[in-house]
Amino acid sequence: MLGRLFKKAAAARPIDTARVPDGMRVYAIGDVHGRADLLHELLLKIEDDSLARGAADTHIIFLGDLMDRGPDSAGVIETAMALRAAGRKVRFLMGNHEEVFLRACRKNDAKITRFFIRIGGEATVLSYPITRAEYMALDMHELSERLRTLVPQSHLEFIDSFEDKIVIGDYAFVHAGIRPGVPLAEQKPSDLRWIREEFVEHRGDLEKVVIYGHTIYDKVEERGSRIGIDTGAYASAELTAIGLEGGERWYLQT
Repeated sequence: MLGRLFKKAAAARPIDTARVPDGMRVYAIGDVHGRADLLHELLLKIEDDSLARGAADTHIIFLGDLMDRGPDSAGVIETAMALRAAGRKVRFLMGNHEEVFLRACRKNDAKITRFFIRIGGEATVLSYPITRAEYMALDMHELSERLRTLVPQSHLEFIDSFEDKIVIGDYAFVHAGIRPGVPLAEQKPSDLRWIREEFVEHRGDLEKVVIYGHTIYDKVEERGSRIGIDTGAYASAELTAIGLEGGERWYLQT
Protein backbone atom coordinates (compact mmCIF):
# COMPACT_ATOMS: atom_id res chain seq x y z
CA MET A 1 0.00 0.00 0.00
CA LEU A 2 2.73 2.46 1.00
CA GLY A 3 4.66 1.57 -2.15
CA ARG A 4 1.65 2.34 -4.33
CA LEU A 5 1.12 5.67 -2.58
CA PHE A 6 4.77 6.61 -3.04
CA LYS A 7 4.60 5.82 -6.75
CA LYS A 8 1.45 7.87 -7.10
CA ALA A 9 3.06 10.86 -5.36
CA ALA A 10 6.21 10.58 -7.44
CA ALA A 11 4.21 10.49 -10.66
CA ALA A 12 2.54 13.78 -9.73
CA ARG A 13 5.78 15.81 -9.75
CA PRO A 14 5.33 19.15 -11.56
CA ILE A 15 8.18 18.26 -13.95
CA ASP A 16 6.22 15.20 -15.07
CA THR A 17 3.02 17.09 -15.88
CA ALA A 18 4.46 20.29 -17.39
CA ARG A 19 3.82 21.02 -21.06
CA VAL A 20 4.77 23.44 -23.80
CA PRO A 21 2.09 24.62 -26.28
CA ASP A 22 1.04 22.15 -28.94
CA GLY A 23 3.05 22.38 -32.15
CA MET A 24 6.07 23.88 -30.41
CA ARG A 25 9.44 22.23 -29.77
CA VAL A 26 11.92 23.89 -27.42
CA TYR A 27 15.59 23.15 -26.84
CA ALA A 28 17.36 24.87 -23.94
CA ILE A 29 21.16 24.83 -23.75
CA GLY A 30 23.06 25.00 -20.47
CA ASP A 31 26.12 27.12 -19.62
CA VAL A 32 28.56 27.02 -22.56
CA HIS A 33 31.39 28.91 -20.81
CA GLY A 34 33.63 29.45 -23.80
CA ARG A 35 33.44 25.92 -25.24
CA ALA A 36 32.75 26.80 -28.87
CA ASP A 37 33.78 23.29 -29.89
CA LEU A 38 31.11 21.69 -27.70
CA LEU A 39 28.50 24.22 -28.78
CA HIS A 40 29.03 23.36 -32.45
CA GLU A 41 28.74 19.66 -31.61
CA LEU A 42 25.55 20.15 -29.59
CA LEU A 43 23.91 22.34 -32.23
CA LEU A 44 24.47 19.58 -34.78
CA LYS A 45 22.87 17.08 -32.40
CA ILE A 46 19.91 19.40 -31.93
CA GLU A 47 19.56 19.78 -35.69
CA ASP A 48 19.62 16.01 -36.24
CA ASP A 49 17.24 15.37 -33.34
CA SER A 50 14.75 17.95 -34.54
CA LEU A 51 14.80 16.60 -38.11
CA ALA A 52 14.19 13.08 -36.81
CA ARG A 53 11.18 14.23 -34.79
CA GLY A 54 9.50 15.93 -37.73
CA ALA A 55 8.15 19.40 -38.39
CA ALA A 56 7.49 21.73 -35.45
CA ASP A 57 7.76 25.36 -34.42
CA THR A 58 11.28 24.94 -33.05
CA HIS A 59 12.95 27.36 -30.63
CA ILE A 60 16.40 27.32 -29.03
CA ILE A 61 17.07 29.03 -25.69
CA PHE A 62 20.53 29.67 -24.25
CA LEU A 63 20.43 29.80 -20.45
CA GLY A 64 23.30 32.29 -20.14
CA ASP A 65 27.01 32.22 -19.26
CA LEU A 66 28.20 31.87 -22.83
CA MET A 67 31.62 33.18 -21.83
CA ASP A 68 34.52 32.80 -19.34
CA ARG A 69 36.53 29.78 -18.19
CA GLY A 70 36.61 27.92 -21.53
CA PRO A 71 39.05 28.80 -24.34
CA ASP A 72 36.87 30.47 -26.99
CA SER A 73 34.28 32.86 -25.60
CA ALA A 74 34.60 35.14 -28.63
CA GLY A 75 33.87 32.16 -30.87
CA VAL A 76 30.79 31.23 -28.83
CA ILE A 77 29.46 34.77 -29.15
CA GLU A 78 30.09 34.77 -32.89
CA THR A 79 28.27 31.44 -33.24
CA ALA A 80 25.32 32.73 -31.22
CA MET A 81 25.17 35.93 -33.29
CA ALA A 82 25.24 33.88 -36.50
CA LEU A 83 22.25 31.82 -35.34
CA ARG A 84 20.22 34.97 -34.83
CA ALA A 85 21.41 36.51 -38.10
CA ALA A 86 20.36 33.35 -39.94
CA GLY A 87 16.79 33.90 -38.78
CA ARG A 88 16.68 31.00 -36.34
CA LYS A 89 14.15 31.23 -33.50
CA VAL A 90 16.78 31.60 -30.82
CA ARG A 91 16.70 33.51 -27.52
CA PHE A 92 19.37 34.26 -24.96
CA LEU A 93 19.24 34.74 -21.19
CA MET A 94 21.55 37.09 -19.33
CA GLY A 95 23.81 35.20 -16.94
CA ASN A 96 25.92 36.58 -14.13
CA HIS A 97 29.04 36.21 -16.32
CA GLU A 98 27.47 38.32 -19.09
CA GLU A 99 26.55 40.94 -16.52
CA VAL A 100 30.13 41.20 -15.22
CA PHE A 101 31.60 41.08 -18.74
CA LEU A 102 29.50 44.06 -19.85
CA ARG A 103 30.45 46.05 -16.76
CA ALA A 104 34.14 45.28 -17.19
CA CYS A 105 34.08 46.33 -20.84
CA ARG A 106 32.27 49.59 -20.18
CA LYS A 107 33.12 50.90 -16.72
CA ASN A 108 36.90 51.31 -17.00
CA ASP A 109 37.10 50.26 -13.34
CA ALA A 110 40.04 48.18 -12.13
CA LYS A 111 37.98 46.67 -9.30
CA ILE A 112 35.33 45.37 -11.71
CA THR A 113 37.99 44.12 -14.11
CA ARG A 114 39.75 42.26 -11.30
CA PHE A 115 36.48 40.53 -10.37
CA PHE A 116 35.86 39.68 -14.03
CA ILE A 117 39.28 38.03 -14.23
CA ARG A 118 38.77 36.20 -10.94
CA ILE A 119 35.57 34.48 -12.16
CA GLY A 120 37.13 33.22 -15.39
CA GLY A 121 37.51 36.33 -17.52
CA GLU A 122 41.16 35.73 -18.39
CA ALA A 123 40.15 33.03 -20.87
CA THR A 124 37.61 35.42 -22.38
CA VAL A 125 40.16 38.20 -22.83
CA LEU A 126 42.60 35.79 -24.50
CA SER A 127 39.92 34.64 -26.95
CA TYR A 128 40.08 38.12 -28.50
CA PRO A 129 43.07 39.38 -30.55
CA ILE A 130 45.59 39.91 -27.75
CA THR A 131 48.69 37.85 -27.03
CA ARG A 132 49.31 36.30 -23.64
CA ALA A 133 52.52 38.33 -23.42
CA GLU A 134 50.62 41.60 -23.86
CA TYR A 135 47.92 40.47 -21.45
CA MET A 136 50.46 39.56 -18.77
CA ALA A 137 52.19 42.94 -19.14
CA LEU A 138 49.02 44.89 -18.32
CA ASP A 139 47.99 45.90 -14.82
CA MET A 140 44.27 46.03 -14.00
CA HIS A 141 43.93 49.72 -14.87
CA GLU A 142 45.60 49.13 -18.23
CA LEU A 143 43.54 46.02 -18.89
CA SER A 144 40.36 47.99 -18.18
CA GLU A 145 41.39 50.45 -20.88
CA ARG A 146 42.41 47.69 -23.27
CA LEU A 147 39.05 45.93 -23.00
CA ARG A 148 37.35 48.98 -24.43
CA THR A 149 39.28 48.58 -27.70
CA LEU A 150 39.57 44.79 -27.70
CA VAL A 151 35.94 43.65 -27.62
CA PRO A 152 33.84 44.57 -30.69
CA GLN A 153 30.90 46.85 -30.05
CA SER A 154 28.71 44.36 -31.92
CA HIS A 155 29.43 41.75 -29.24
CA LEU A 156 28.45 44.14 -26.45
CA GLU A 157 25.24 45.21 -28.21
CA PHE A 158 24.34 41.58 -28.82
CA ILE A 159 24.82 40.64 -25.16
CA ASP A 160 22.88 43.75 -24.12
CA SER A 161 19.86 42.26 -25.91
CA PHE A 162 19.74 39.18 -23.66
CA GLU A 163 16.60 38.58 -21.59
CA ASP A 164 16.23 37.91 -17.86
CA LYS A 165 13.53 35.23 -18.08
CA ILE A 166 11.47 33.40 -20.67
CA VAL A 167 8.12 31.72 -19.96
CA ILE A 168 6.73 29.10 -22.35
CA GLY A 169 3.74 27.02 -21.31
CA ASP A 170 4.33 25.50 -17.89
CA TYR A 171 8.06 26.28 -17.96
CA ALA A 172 10.13 29.29 -16.90
CA PHE A 173 13.68 29.54 -18.24
CA VAL A 174 16.16 31.56 -16.19
CA HIS A 175 19.91 31.58 -15.72
CA ALA A 176 20.36 30.98 -11.99
CA GLY A 177 16.92 30.39 -10.53
CA ILE A 178 14.14 32.35 -8.87
CA ARG A 179 13.50 33.54 -5.35
CA PRO A 180 10.89 31.17 -3.84
CA GLY A 181 7.70 32.89 -2.72
CA VAL A 182 8.10 35.81 -5.14
CA PRO A 183 5.84 35.86 -8.24
CA LEU A 184 7.71 35.44 -11.53
CA ALA A 185 6.59 38.88 -12.66
CA GLU A 186 8.24 40.44 -9.59
CA GLN A 187 11.60 38.60 -9.66
CA LYS A 188 14.67 40.83 -9.49
CA PRO A 189 17.26 40.52 -12.28
CA SER A 190 19.94 40.09 -9.61
CA ASP A 191 18.21 36.94 -8.33
CA LEU A 192 17.53 35.56 -11.82
CA ARG A 193 21.27 35.89 -12.60
CA TRP A 194 22.94 35.12 -9.25
CA ILE A 195 20.72 33.23 -6.79
CA ARG A 196 21.83 29.79 -5.68
CA GLU A 197 21.27 28.27 -2.21
CA GLU A 198 17.85 29.80 -1.52
CA PHE A 199 16.62 28.38 -4.82
CA VAL A 200 18.30 24.97 -5.08
CA GLU A 201 17.57 24.13 -1.44
CA HIS A 202 13.87 24.97 -1.78
CA ARG A 203 11.68 21.86 -1.67
CA GLY A 204 8.18 23.24 -2.33
CA ASP A 205 6.44 23.67 -5.67
CA LEU A 206 7.08 26.79 -7.73
CA GLU A 207 4.85 28.89 -9.97
CA LYS A 208 6.33 27.20 -13.06
CA VAL A 209 8.78 24.39 -13.67
CA VAL A 210 12.08 26.28 -13.70
CA ILE A 211 14.82 25.25 -16.14
CA TYR A 212 18.13 26.80 -15.17
CA GLY A 213 21.92 26.70 -15.38
CA HIS A 214 24.46 28.41 -13.07
CA THR A 215 24.75 25.58 -10.53
CA ILE A 216 26.91 22.71 -11.75
CA TYR A 217 25.74 19.12 -11.41
CA ASP A 218 27.42 15.86 -12.42
CA LYS A 219 24.23 14.98 -14.27
CA VAL A 220 20.92 16.70 -14.94
CA GLU A 221 19.17 17.66 -11.70
CA GLU A 222 15.43 16.98 -11.71
CA ARG A 223 13.72 17.85 -8.45
CA GLY A 224 10.17 19.01 -7.76
CA SER A 225 9.59 22.12 -9.83
CA ARG A 226 13.12 22.63 -11.15
CA ILE A 227 15.48 21.15 -13.74
CA GLY A 228 19.17 22.10 -13.64
CA ILE A 229 21.15 21.42 -16.81
CA ASP A 230 24.57 22.98 -16.15
CA THR A 231 26.88 19.98 -16.33
CA GLY A 232 30.11 21.99 -16.13
CA ALA A 233 30.95 21.89 -19.84
CA TYR A 234 34.13 23.96 -19.56
CA ALA A 235 35.74 21.25 -17.40
CA SER A 236 33.69 18.10 -18.03
CA ALA A 237 33.30 18.48 -21.83
CA GLU A 238 29.62 17.63 -21.28
CA LEU A 239 27.38 20.39 -22.60
CA THR A 240 23.71 19.58 -22.05
CA ALA A 241 20.47 20.59 -23.72
CA ILE A 242 16.91 19.71 -22.73
CA GLY A 243 14.27 19.14 -25.39
CA LEU A 244 10.58 19.78 -24.77
CA GLU A 245 7.53 19.00 -26.89
CA GLY A 246 3.99 18.66 -25.60
CA GLY A 247 4.39 16.85 -22.27
CA GLU A 248 7.61 15.11 -23.30
CA ARG A 249 11.16 16.00 -22.25
CA TRP A 250 14.51 14.53 -23.25
CA TYR A 251 18.20 15.40 -23.08
CA LEU A 252 21.04 15.77 -25.57
CA GLN A 253 24.67 15.94 -24.51
CA THR A 254 28.13 16.19 -26.04
